[in-house]
Amino acid sequence: MPVDEALNARIRDALAVHVGISEKRMMGGQCFFLNGNMLCGARRHKDGIGRFMFRVGKANESFAMKDSTAEAVIHGTQKLGGFVRVDENDCDDTAMLRWLKLCLEHAAALPAKD
Repeated sequence: MPVDEALNARIRDALAVHVGISEKRMMGGQCFFLNGNMLCGARRHKDGIGRFMFRVGKANESFAMKDSTAEAVIHGTQKLGGFVRVDENDCDDTAMLRWLKLCLEHAAALPAKD
């Protein structure tokens, strides 16, 4: 499944003001990191829908799931705790910044990885 550069560009633009951001291809898409800790990712699925995955952390998961656009992330057969996914059409620029704020707060509280 190809990496979707339009989705990645939206994340890159929103994270451009932050220091310590890196990228890596994984989980069938592109993932973004703060100081080595995963923040989020994006990919276009087989159904043609682009989706963002946000690592909000387990402490924020119940709050995040109150948003009607958020769904649990299932990888294979297992639910990934602390992650939510949002369809690209439900994630305008304002929503993107709101989701990334949760991700950045979570990742910033973790020790940096090499």
